[in-house]
Order: sequence, then structure tokens, then C-alpha cells
Amino acid sequence: MPQTNSSEGLLPGLSDPVLDQQSVFRAVLYAVSHPGSIVALPVRLTPPAPLDPSTAAVALTLADYETPLWLDAAAQSSRVSGYFRFHCGCPLTARPEEAAFAVVADASAMPPLGLFHTGSDEYPDRSTTLIIQLPSLDNGEAWTLRGPGIEKSTVFAPAGLPGDFRTWIADNRVLFPRGVDLIFTCGASLAALPRSTRLED
Repeated sequence: MPQTNSSEGLLPGLSDPVLDQQSVFRAVLYAVSHPGSIVALPVRLTPPAPLDPSTAAVALTLADYETPLWLDAAAQSSRVSGYFRFHCGCPLTARPEEAAFAVVADASAMPPLGLFHTGSDEYPDRSTTLIIQLPSLDNGEAWTLRGPGIEKSTVFAPAGLPGDFRTWIADNRVLFPRGVDLIFTCGASLAALPRSTRLED
């Protein structure tokens, strides 16, 4: 049955949590395995503003009661925080370095990637995965990507990111195997840049 809540004003989550989470997880895995590829999500969702369906769907799929979630200023309304608390059971943190996942609803004002948890030498996988909502995944500055999952190179053109974002990605790549992973969302689509991906100059 669809997730509902008796609390007034709380929007429903995924209509079929088990099947929808499986579908979203497969889409995320494909995007991570094929950096820069734009993937359409096979689920429908009406999350609280300012979240796009893909932003909410990815967070609802990945976050749970063991994974602290950080919300940027644009997503820090009581409706958004209550939505994730109810549907994910995840604790919220105000400290980006403590977050397992981060939701960025206003990418233009986001903090540098280096402020998030980059893992440790012993546990590089225990780092933050950022879910970054954008106005477009294919109408911004064209980046040439290389790395695992990419045959020779591919072009990805996200819009709405800070001017220093390319430098942040380069700094993140130097930390490998530590570093954060990035999932970009827009509307009902997503794309990913894992920490192993590098940008050509």
C-alpha cells in the first residue's frame, strides 16, 4: 500500500516502497556505473517544495535510520525535514562532515565539497553522497569526463553549479580512494559523478 500519514500536510512517499526503491536503486547504480549518463527514473512522486521528484526518490531510497542526512538552507523547511524523518526514519544533522547523505536543493549556494565527509584511509566508503538538484542536466557548461565506466570520454553539461565546482571536483579526485560521490537530479532524471571520475581541462 502507498505510504501515508495521518499528520496533516505530510505528502506521501513512494507509492510502492519496495518495488519503487528497487527501481530507483537500479537507476542510481546504472548512473554511477556510467558517469555523466542521464537516467530517467521509473517512479512518480510529488514531494514537498522545493524538491524535484528525482531528488526525493533518491533520498528516500538511500537514506535510513542509520544514515545521517544533511539538508541545505533551501531544503530546511519543516515540511521537507518532516517528510524525510517520516518516510526514511533518518536522523538529520546540521554538520555536513557528519552526513552520510546530503540534499542540496539550491546548488548555486552550496558549500564546497571538501566540507563534507570524505571517508578515511581505513573506510573510504564511509563518506558523504551528495544529491544535488539542478535546473538542467544537459544545458550548462560542457565537461569532458574520463574514468571507470566511460569508454574513452563522454560529455556532461550540468547547469546551475557554483563557478568553483570544477576545482572542487579536481580536489575531490586527488583524495581517491577517499572522497565524496555526486548524484545530480533534475525533474524525474538523474546523473552521477563518482569520485573516480576526472574532468579533462
